[in-house]
Amino acid sequence: MRIKLLLCFCLLVFSLDLTAQERIVTGKVTSKDDSQGVPGANVVVQGTTRGATTDVDGNFKITIDAADQTLVVTFIGYKTQTVPIGAQSSFNIVLEPEATDLQEVVVVGYGTQKKSDITGATASIKGEELSKQPVLTATQAMQGKVAGIQIITSGQPGSSPQIRVRGVSTAFANTTSLFVVDGVLTDDISNINTADIIDMTVLKDASASAIYGSRGANGVIIITTRKGVSGKMKVTYNTQIGFRQAANLVPMANSAEYANYVQASTGLVPPAPQNNANTNWYGTILRNALEQTHNISFSGGGDKSTYLFNVGYMNDQGIILDNTFKRLTLRLNSEYFVTDQIKLGVQASYSNSINQNGFNNINIDPNGNVGGVYNDAYRAAPIIPSQVNGLYGNTSVYQNVGNPLLDLNSNSAKVNNNRLQGSTYLQYKPVSWLSLKSSIGADWQNTLSRLYDYAFTAIGPGNVFLTAGGNQLNNISDLNVQNSQTFRWVWDNTATVTKKIDKHDFTFLAGTTAERYFTQLFSGSRNNVPPDPSLWYLDNGNANSSQNTGNGDEWTRNSYLARLNYGYDGKYLLTATVRRDGSSRLPTQNRWQNYPSVGAAWVLSNETFMQKQQIFDLLKIRASYGKVGNDQIPTNSFTQTVTQNQAYPFSGYLTPAVPGSLIQVIIDPHITWEVTTEYDLAVEFALIRSKLSGEINYYNKQLNNGIDKVPISGTVGANPATIISNVMGIQNKGLEIVLNWKDRINENFSYTISGNVTFNRNQVTALNNGQNIYDGGVGAQSFITNTDIGHPVGSFYVLKTIGVFNSAADVAASNVNYSGLSKAPGSFKYLDKNGDGILDPTADRVFAGSYQPVAYYGINLGAKYRNWDFGTNIYGNAGNNVYNGKRAARTQGTDNIERALVYNRWTPSNLTQTQPAANTGSLPASTYFVESGSFVRINNLTIGYTFNGEQLKRMRISNLRLFAMSQNLFTYKKYSGFTSELPGSPTNSGIETGTYPTTRTVAVGVNLGF
Repeated sequence: MRIKLLLCFCLLVFSLDLTAQERIVTGKVTSKDDSQGVPGANVVVQGTTRGATTDVDGNFKITIDAADQTLVVTFIGYKTQTVPIGAQSSFNIVLEPEATDLQEVVVVGYGTQKKSDITGATASIKGEELSKQPVLTATQAMQGKVAGIQIITSGQPGSSPQIRVRGVSTAFANTTSLFVVDGVLTDDISNINTADIIDMTVLKDASASAIYGSRGANGVIIITTRKGVSGKMKVTYNTQIGFRQAANLVPMANSAEYANYVQASTGLVPPAPQNNANTNWYGTILRNALEQTHNISFSGGGDKSTYLFNVGYMNDQGIILDNTFKRLTLRLNSEYFVTDQIKLGVQASYSNSINQNGFNNINIDPNGNVGGVYNDAYRAAPIIPSQVNGLYGNTSVYQNVGNPLLDLNSNSAKVNNNRLQGSTYLQYKPVSWLSLKSSIGADWQNTLSRLYDYAFTAIGPGNVFLTAGGNQLNNISDLNVQNSQTFRWVWDNTATVTKKIDKHDFTFLAGTTAERYFTQLFSGSRNNVPPDPSLWYLDNGNANSSQNTGNGDEWTRNSYLARLNYGYDGKYLLTATVRRDGSSRLPTQNRWQNYPSVGAAWVLSNETFMQKQQIFDLLKIRASYGKVGNDQIPTNSFTQTVTQNQAYPFSGYLTPAVPGSLIQVIIDPHITWEVTTEYDLAVEFALIRSKLSGEINYYNKQLNNGIDKVPISGTVGANPATIISNVMGIQNKGLEIVLNWKDRINENFSYTISGNVTFNRNQVTALNNGQNIYDGGVGAQSFITNTDIGHPVGSFYVLKTIGVFNSAADVAASNVNYSGLSKAPGSFKYLDKNGDGILDPTADRVFAGSYQPVAYYGINLGAKYRNWDFGTNIYGNAGNNVYNGKRAARTQGTDNIERALVYNRWTPSNLTQTQPAANTGSLPASTYFVESGSFVRINNLTIGYTFNGEQLKRMRISNLRLFAMSQNLFTYKKYSGFTSELPGSPTNSGIETGTYPTTRTVAVGVNLGF
C-alpha cells in the first residue's frame, strides 16, 4: 500500500513539474517603419516544430516548454529577430527592414549611387552569383541574368563571349563593350578571375553611360574587385573539378549509309571501306575533358589598413584533343587610411595564360568559325580509317579533305600571354562634403605565339596509308613566331561635392581624364627548323627563307566630364551629365565631341497621396535622353597614305615596268566617330512588402552617322570603287521586362524567382548614298548577307526555295530558265522574284531573316531549405535565324553527309518538298540553309549543402559548403547544326561553318573558410 501511495505521489509531482514548464506566451510584431502590426509573420520556438503566424494586427500566441527557449521571428523584407523568453510572458517585437535591392549602393561611372536614386538604365550582379559557374570570364556567367544584354558564348577554351547591349548599333566599327576594372579601361577581361569580383554593374542606356562619352555606345560594364575588411585574417579556399563534353553533336553517316548516299548522288560505287573502317571522326578527335579551378585568398586588416591577396588557377582541357587552356592569376588589393581625411588604395593583378593548340590547328577565322580539323571531321569519309599501325588514313586520296587526326598532330600552336593590370588612387576629404580623388591605372600585356608545322613525308605500304599525303603533304617544317605588346594608362582626377540642404540633396562631380594607348607587333618565320621543341627558334631555321612583318598603333585621348545628381525629398530625381572627348585618332576639325545626357525620375510611392495605399512599396517613373559614341575605328582612317615601289608600265606590257608610287586607298578627311542618340522610358515597382519587384523599360537608340562605303569615281587610285565615310543610320527599338519574386515561407525555407525578357527590333534606317553591304560568303555561294535600308544589319539574302521537282513532267511545266542550276526531279524549285523567266542567283534573292533575335530571355530560380541551397538558370532567344554554312560548304560528292539527310532526302517514293534528292553539293545560297536559331537552355543547375557553425567549431572552420553543378545541362533547339550561338562581325554573324561545339560541364566543388 505504501509503495502505491509513493508512486502516486511521484506521478503527481512529475505532472506538476510538466505543467509548470509548459506555458503560453503572447505578443505583437510591429514594423520599425510605421509601428504598425505585421500580419503573417512567422514566430517559431527555436529548435522545435512549434510555431504560430501573426494575425491581421500582428498578434500571436504560442506554447513554450521551458524558460530558456528562444523565439525566432521572420518575415520577408525584414531582418530575422531572435528573442530569449526567460520569465517574460508578453512580448512587443519590432522588426527592422532589410536592405532591399533598391536600397543597395550601385557603382556607376566615377562614383556610387543608391539604386533607388538612379535615373538611368543599370543592372548589378553580385560576384557570388557569377562565381558559381565554371567560366573563363564573368560576362559568360551573366548570360540570362540581365535584361537587354545578349551574350553569345563558345565552347573553345580561352575564348571570351561576344556581348551585344540593346542590339547591334554599328556595321563597320567594333561592337565590344567597354569594361572598367577598378578604374582601368579595357576591352578584354579574360585576365580577371571571377572569384575576385564583388559586383558587376552594366550601364545600358545613354544616360547612364554618357559619362564615358565616346566609349559608351556599346554599353559599359563596371567591375569592382574584392577588398579586405578590418579584423583578424580570414582564409578562404574555393575549388571545383569536373568534366566537359560536346553537348550537341550532329550524327553523321556511317560507312554503309555513306556508300548508299554517294552512289545515289554520283552514280558511282565508292570503294570498300579500307581495313573495314567505319570511322566516327568526331569520336576520333573529341574527348571528355577535365576542367578545374582553385582559388585561395587571405584578407584582413586593422584600423589603418586592409588587405586582400588572392591566387587563382584554372586548367581547362578542350574537348578537341591537345587543346588546353591554363591560367594563373594573382591579385593584391589594399587600402591605407593615412589620416582621417586621406585614404590611399592600391589594386594590382597579374595573369599568365597558356593556350596550347588553341588557334592554328583548328584555324579560328575572324568570325570565330573553326576550319581545319573540325571542318575536316564533318566532311571526311567514314570508309577511311583514322590511323592504322601508326600511319594515318589518307583521306585526300579519295577526297579533297585532310585527315582530322593528322590535322591535330601535324603542328603545334602555343600562345603565352602575360598581363599586368593595376591602379592606385589617393582620396582627400578636407571637409565632410568634399572629396578630391586622383587615380591612375595601367594595363600592360605581352603575347608570344609560336606555331610549328612538322614535316610529313613518309609513305606507308601500297600507298594506302601514309603519314601525310595529298593536300596534307608537307615536305619541310616551318616555324612562325609572333610577339605583341600593348600598354595603356588612364589618369583620372575628380572632385565630388555632396550636400544636403533641408529636403534638397546635391551631388556634383567634375573632373578630367587622360588616356594613352600603344601597341606593336612583330612576326617572323623560317622553314627547316628541327622538330625538337627546345630548338624552336628562328635562328635554327633556313636563313634564306626568313620572312618578317610588323605593325603597331598609338593614340591618346583627353576628356572633361561633369555630372549633377539632384533629389528633392526622395520624390523628384535629376541627373545631368556632359563629357567632352578629344582624340588623336580623328582629323583636327573633328577631334572634339560633346556627349550630353539628362535623366529624371519621379518616385510616386513617396508622395503624400500614396501613403495610405497598400499596393506599392515602390512606384517610380524615369525617363532619359543622351548621346554616346563609338570610337572603335582605325587610327589612320583620316590619313592619306602612298604605297611605294609599285610597278608602273609607261609603254605597255612589252616595256619593263618602272618603280612608282600609288594611292591605293581613298579616305575621307572629315571622318568622325559614330554617335548614337538614345531615349529611355521606364517604370520600377515593388509590391507586397517588396516580395514582388521589377521594371518595364522602353528604349529607342538611333545611330545617325554610322560608317559605310560610298561609291566614288573610278578614275583615281588602284581600288577607287568606294570610300569609307559617316553615312549610315541604324535604329534599335526595344522593350525590357524584369520581374523578381522572393519569399520566406518559414525559418527554414525561402526561395526566389526572377525572370527577364528583351524584345528588340533592329533595322538600317539610312545609307545616304552609301552602298548596301554584302558579306558572309560560304564556299562557292559568294555573299549570303545583305545590310540594306528597312532590314536588320546582316540579314540573310538568298534564293527562296518553293518546293522540289517531283517528276520530268513537273520540270517541263516550269517556264523558268535555271541558268546553269540543276533542274531535274529531286532538285529544288526556286522563286523567280523579278518574274523575268530567268533564275538569277543574285538578282532573284530575297531577305530571309536575321541572326538578331526578336526576343531573348532568362529565368533564374533559387531556394534554401535549412542547410541546403538550390539554383538554376535558364536562357534562350527566339525569332532569329542561322545559316547552316557547314552544309552549304559541302561541294563534293565524296564528302560525308549528315545521317538525317540520308534518310529524309527526296526519292521517287518519298516526295518531300523540304529536302532535295541525293546531290554532290554546290547548291546555291537559298532558304534551304536558313534555319530557326531559337533555343532554350538550362544554363546552370547547382545544389549545395552548407555545414552549420556547431559542426565546424572543433575544426576551427568558419564556413564549409559542398556543391555539385552542371553547366549547359540541356538545350532545346530547332536548328539541325551544332549550335545556334554563332558570333561574328555585325554584317557576318549567325553563320555556322565549323564553329567550336558547345560543351556540357558536370562538376563538384568546395567553399571553405577559416
